[in-house]
Amino acid sequence: MTDVLEAGRAIHGRFGEVLVDGVKQTNLQECTADVEPDIKELNLLGADWVQYKSGIKKGTGTMKGYKVTSDMIERGFKRFEIITKLDDPEAYGYESIRLKNCMATKLQLINLKAGDLVEEETPFNFSGYELLDKIEVA
Repeated sequence: MTDVLEAGRAIHGRFGEVLVDGVKQTNLQECTADVEPDIKELNLLGADWVQYKSGIKKGTGTMKGYKVTSDMIERGFKRFEIITKLDDPEAYGYESIRLKNCMATKLQLINLKAGDLVEEETPFNFSGYELLDKIEVA
């Protein structure tokens, strides 16, 4: 037996789910979120290597999908919460993440092009997250 990943364990994005303030977003094609710390470089006398100090964190993300309502325009820049769930039945389990204090950083008001479906992209910031459910190898 070789130590090779079972292909079915790789998680497929089609099993993703996004809830905004508890409402399932059935129009989305993509949702991303990242956290980055503000890393400071320390250049010290007598040291051959730069050292690093982690500082304050910044959370950013984007939701992309088909436009079906005016919800995001109506919400404006009010805060909201996102909960994502990734639940591939072949995976070792499912993962849920809560993004706290989300706020749109840009609102798309108009995106029209003859012959195309209207798509909507909403970038956002967030301040805090919680891993609600984690995937673990049994």
